[in-house]
Amino acid sequence: MVGKIDTEKHLAQLKRGGQALVSHFRNPQVASKLMAMGIMPGSNIRMIRKAPFGGGCYIKVDNLLIALRNSEAVSIVLK
Repeated sequence: MVGKIDTEKHLAQLKRGGQALVSHFRNPQVASKLMAMGIMPGSNIRMIRKAPFGGGCYIKVDNLLIALRNSEAVSIVLK
């Protein structure tokens, strides 16, 4: 498809203190790892802190605190 614009918002775009719900995952291999950690579609995510220079992020999912790589955060699509 030529000219398709990606309008999905992913976790790496969420600002510090921002909250959102998980819609789905882009990468099925990363999705199984994230779901094993407790990040499910419909979960409430809050961005706690981001590492500088595109590093990882520290999030709160429901009542869990989790550190993620940027590559994992990009695969989480938000509502």
